[in-house]
Amino acid sequence: MFQTAGLQGDKQQQYAQLLAQASALLQGEPDRVANAANLSALVYHALPDLNWVGFYFFDGRELVVGPFQGLPACVRIGLGKGVCGTAAATRSTQRIDDVDAFPGHIACDAASRSELVVPLLDGDRLIGVFDLDSPQPSRFDAEDQAGLEAIAMAYVAAVSVRAAA
Repeated sequence: MFQTAGLQGDKQQQYAQLLAQASALLQGEPDRVANAANLSALVYHALPDLNWVGFYFFDGRELVVGPFQGLPACVRIGLGKGVCGTAAATRSTQRIDDVDAFPGHIACDAASRSELVVPLLDGDRLIGVFDLDSPQPSRFDAEDQAGLEAIAMAYVAAVSVRAAA
């Protein structure tokens, strides 16, 4: 059975360790739901000060909630709506220090104060987004963004194996 080992060292070293753990979970498994469920749990329990970690999948029209850790979430989010929809529409990571200052923010959990959303792209194809919320303002910095983007890329690589087959 997989167990998360405590992350040690500076933040960059911790993200390298977390990526190694994520890669071990993803190894040989192309199922997007299974991988999203495991990554959500891994990241939620490995990183401090998070209240929601999960995935939204693009169904061709909008984002639909996938596996996550945290309180119940909004089920559907339109492209361009809120932080998740903006990340999907712009295909760029959104790192928001204060969600209340983000125009059109969708408050699924009123406790969330900051958010980081990484779009999941297989070439030009939008798969969905990887979403992390924190009850702390300014929880995510550039190192968090780089580390979580690397984990998102590992997820896309794992699930793209099936799409390519």
